[in-house]
Amino acid sequence: MSTVERPVIVAGYDGSATAQQAVMWAAAEATSRNFGLVVVQAVSLPALPEMASTPAGWVTPQFNVDEQQALLGHADSELESVAAACRKAHPGLDVTPRAVSGRGPETLAQIASDAQLLVIGPSGRTALPRALLGSTAAELMHTYRRPIVIVRHPAEQPDGKRVVVGVDGSQTSTNAIDFAFDFADRHGYDLLAVHAWSDLPLDALAPVRTWDYAWQDIHEKGERMFAESLAGHRQRHPNVDVRQVISPDRPTHALLEHAQDAALLVVGSHGRGMLKRALLGSVSHAVAYHAPCPVAIVRPPEDPEAE
Repeated sequence: MSTVERPVIVAGYDGSATAQQAVMWAAAEATSRNFGLVVVQAVSLPALPEMASTPAGWVTPQFNVDEQQALLGHADSELESVAAACRKAHPGLDVTPRAVSGRGPETLAQIASDAQLLVIGPSGRTALPRALLGSTAAELMHTYRRPIVIVRHPAEQPDGKRVVVGVDGSQTSTNAIDFAFDFADRHGYDLLAVHAWSDLPLDALAPVRTWDYAWQDIHEKGERMFAESLAGHRQRHPNVDVRQVISPDRPTHALLEHAQDAALLVVGSHGRGMLKRALLGSVSHAVAYHAPCPVAIVRPPEDPEAE
């Protein structure tokens, strides 16, 4: 049964600076959509001690209920402070803090099962470099079946005024385009649609030699794909200024290059099929690891390829 009964955005929180930034990003997005915000902190149960032998026999370990309640109480207090900061920044925003016992990825996925969006930070409490993701973010990218945004640390985010979206003509790409146009329209941003020609040989790590291919044909096919993919969205969002780029580079490289000064990078998940994904890797996961801005990964709610 769903744990979300109204349109909300769910933000994961663990006390880290990256999580705080993710929550504030989620608060701004919830305000722009007129949704509620649920801020969730998953509290792991204290580890059980090993069984011990006593003169009276073996003693079975038990959960320390007092310690568990103390952890939940501390999380509740911290979440109330976070919720207060969200309400101060966005008066009128409905914020619900929730401290829940459980493992982070499963807890967030369950609470956000019907949410409009899940927002998380990349690295948790660890001092990991930007190119790494924490275990919670990495796992949720594989298992969560609704749109998810990974928000980078504020020091790493450019003050961008445009949204970048990857376009490849697939249904998953269409879902990403929907998300990107809606976000750009509500925030008054421009939109840059990027198509990277990716029908590469298997030695895909080698440099791309564009002169080996019929670039004119590739460009014409790309223009037709843009026309088919973007036409309806342009009509529904006439205020969004749209530019198109056809790149001879691989999708990951092209998207990261154009996201250097972006407010948000939007990609679909699993747009090109199992074989190509196995050979070239998932573009959505690659940009989530390396992007200089927040990344939205958009997957259909009933994606049969979800792992």
